[in-house]
Amino acid sequence: MSLNKKLLWGGLGWVFGGPIGAILGYTYASMSNKNHQRLSGASNSTKHGDFVISVLVLFAKVMKADGKLLKSELDYIKDFLKQQFGLQKAKELMIVFRDILDQDYPLKDVCRQIQRSMDHPSRLELIHILYGLSASDGHVHSEEIRVIQTMANYLNINRKDYESIKAMFAKDDKAPFRVLEISPDASDQEIKRAYRKMANKYHPDKVSHLGKEMQTSAEEKFKAVNNAYQQLKKDRNIS
Repeated sequence: MSLNKKLLWGGLGWVFGGPIGAILGYTYASMSNKNHQRLSGASNSTKHGDFVISVLVLFAKVMKADGKLLKSELDYIKDFLKQQFGLQKAKELMIVFRDILDQDYPLKDVCRQIQRSMDHPSRLELIHILYGLSASDGHVHSEEIRVIQTMANYLNINRKDYESIKAMFAKDDKAPFRVLEISPDASDQEIKRAYRKMANKYHPDKVSHLGKEMQTSAEEKFKAVNNAYQQLKKDRNIS
């Protein structure tokens, strides 16, 4: 194993236990017992590496949902990894990802492991990134929606939070209301209160523990909330 890989995987914690650890196990069979013990005994807190590996495992399920492995989806994943790790480590992780794609694994067990070990803001960011993958070919397919919704249920994400993130990738005129988790007949004051609530919920600082790069990614959700509010202000002439 290269020095880069040892450094990369040395920062991982809880993903090397449970079903995710089993998924990755054969890929890292060449790791020394010393390194493996260090990884297995790591903290249960969510770290940047834990988050990215969780994303890769769920990426594979979403990509295979419609029975097609599209170049646009692979390009999205490559760009995501380059933003997080740089070019060289992204190349190494793509090799790992291709191994993950070849495996079949119990989605519920994987999601339950993530749910137990990852905080709520991180799980919301996870769903947002998965929808980004689904939309990378210009269309969110129904089978991919079904899989992501199933993941959200297993990850203990409530219906309103899920629909809010899903609406960020919709183009209908009711989407701004769903982003802000309010009904179309909400009053102007309710819209303002909802905006403040959602801006706080999706603030990039909520995922600061995942690293600066992931905060940049989280800014997309924050912008989607602001865009929804600005659209409703315009439609309603709210001052």
